[in-house]
Amino acid sequence: MKRLTLSYAGHRSDRVEDLFDGRVEPDGIELHCLALPVEEVFHRMWENLEFDASEMSLSTYLTAVAAGDQRWIAIPVFPSRMFRHHAIYVHTGAGIDHPQALRGKRVGVPEYQQTAAVWIRGFLEEQYAVPPTAITWYVGGLHDPGRLEMGPVEIPGVSIRRVADRPLNDLLVQGEIDALISARTPRAFEEGRPEVARLFPDYKQTEKAFYQQTRLFPIMHTVVIRRPLYERHPWVAVSLYRAFTEAKSQALERLRQGTALSVSLPWLLPAWEETQALLGEDFWPYGLEANRRELEALCRYAFRQGLTSRLIRPEELFAPNVLNLERLRRT
Repeated sequence: MKRLTLSYAGHRSDRVEDLFDGRVEPDGIELHCLALPVEEVFHRMWENLEFDASEMSLSTYLTAVAAGDQRWIAIPVFPSRMFRHHAIYVHTGAGIDHPQALRGKRVGVPEYQQTAAVWIRGFLEEQYAVPPTAITWYVGGLHDPGRLEMGPVEIPGVSIRRVADRPLNDLLVQGEIDALISARTPRAFEEGRPEVARLFPDYKQTEKAFYQQTRLFPIMHTVVIRRPLYERHPWVAVSLYRAFTEAKSQALERLRQGTALSVSLPWLLPAWEETQALLGEDFWPYGLEANRRELEALCRYAFRQGLTSRLIRPEELFAPNVLNLERLRRT
């Protein structure tokens, strides 16, 4: 049978490397992979549905589902996940030396509904009693002004101001905002500017403590399929899910091997051992049930932060035939 030719766009990592170079091929699919910056992928998929499947911001997809947007269906594959305490930067003259000091402050963020920001606002509220309403939010480009938001939001009781003429990086350096939440490291911090520091200097220990307390390894991105394609060929979701899972498994096996390092980090093996000791053997799982705690937390955060009008159930996010496959495997 002739294979179906499909396009996929996303960032290139070890977890998808075998899909990009063809060592793993989805059954029945000739997959053409495009490596692009994630912001570009998100916007092109959001605005123009340019790809058959793509990486997608999980919070943006979640808010779209809650709003009744039926353009995509996701599979429970998570190409990006990351602890985010390190992503809070402060102006050193603002007097912010602990999370509670963010109350009453001006905080920049590239997009209000950005997944990293949703997670950070979630733990700021639940662990440090700093709700979004206690902060004035400034939304704009990190290094270039005029960043376009995917689905700009207005939330009653939350002050959100949009900055179109200057980048957030510069506002932080000049003290015109007091703090910045950014998945990307701001240039001022990379340059060692004395005006900018991390809120959590020893962020690794803070993030480990967060995991030990909550058992959450935050999910950032998922994989979406254009819904018309899924409705015509529902088997595509299962085929892609299996292929992404196989590619990720092979990547983790390469990390585990000690004969020759798979990435250019001299102490990769101790990092692997430390990660497994804390997060468990399968520390980057795909599937709904293995990630239910993280998915329910993000759904809860989005609802409490006013990004969704109702509390979404994780089952609503993913292709039913993939979830059925997972149920069959558990029985």
